[in-house]
Amino acid sequence: MPPGQGSGRGGYPPPVNFAQLLFPDFSLILIGYLLCRFTALNRSVWQPVESLVYYFLFPVLLFHSIVKSPLDLGAASSLMGAGLALGVSAIALAYSLPHWPWLGRQLDVRLHAASAQVAFRFNSFIALALADKVAGPQGLLMIAVLIGVCVPLFNVGAVWPMARHAGKGFARELVRNPLIIGTATGLATNLLGFSIPVWLDPTVSRIGQASLALGLMAAGAGMQFGSLTQAKTLGVLVLSIKHLAMPLMAFGLAQVFRLDPTQTTVLLMFSAVPTASSCYVLAARMGYNGPYVAGLVTLSTLLGVVSLPFALGVLGGG
Repeated sequence: MPPGQGSGRGGYPPPVNFAQLLFPDFSLILIGYLLCRFTALNRSVWQPVESLVYYFLFPVLLFHSIVKSPLDLGAASSLMGAGLALGVSAIALAYSLPHWPWLGRQLDVRLHAASAQVAFRFNSFIALALADKVAGPQGLLMIAVLIGVCVPLFNVGAVWPMARHAGKGFARELVRNPLIIGTATGLATNLLGFSIPVWLDPTVSRIGQASLALGLMAAGAGMQFGSLTQAKTLGVLVLSIKHLAMPLMAFGLAQVFRLDPTQTTVLLMFSAVPTASSCYVLAARMGYNGPYVAGLVTLSTLLGVVSLPFALGVLGGG
């Protein structure tokens, strides 16, 4: 019986299993952090690993996840709609922070422009690693579809506040995004009825397995604790959107779009995973305060230990 389809109420895994479910993946994050900070395997080692995972291993995993299972776009349309609605809502909430009458004046405009992305982007390393465990093989297919439809939206949302410092257009950035390429080619291959040859499937599967372990360790290696003392109010607001508001919105949208239990589980997990580790890279590349954003990314990774059980166990009805 696949994970996520056990005897828990409404098809969700029982809450007692969440610690066991999440421990292996967060252990890999911790191992990556410790290796990077206390051994010779420092950032000079992990930066190429991040590139390998992002530009090759993960696109192969996404492609394989979509191709190996029949895809019913009609059945997936509700999940896609809920994912897009969740993304638009979170982006709008993050953008609105400087306009809040009781807090907006306290926020640094440039820091907000750099850190707004933390409120809605997601760590695809962690999302892909957890999907199969939380909702079985079908969950991996669903998270691949969510990544495909949400990455373009989230990338635009991340770049927009910093656009006046960007040297490249949106279209070029999106077309070259490896996660979008892997998802789009997988969808096209699936819908055309093609499949991976039997002799090649074991190799592709092992590439996917390697991507999850290396991706999680790379997420840990990228954690930074400096600069967290800057702009505390902004940090609390941004992280509250990511780890509290988004799971609550996901729960409501699951009811509005009438998602089935497995789709609801995947959407809740998607809403509660830590923010993207590349947030600080984008902020630094565009001339903003990269170390501050890196601190928020680190804290978001740690908060995922709380927000994932909250989303899946409390809101998910486990």
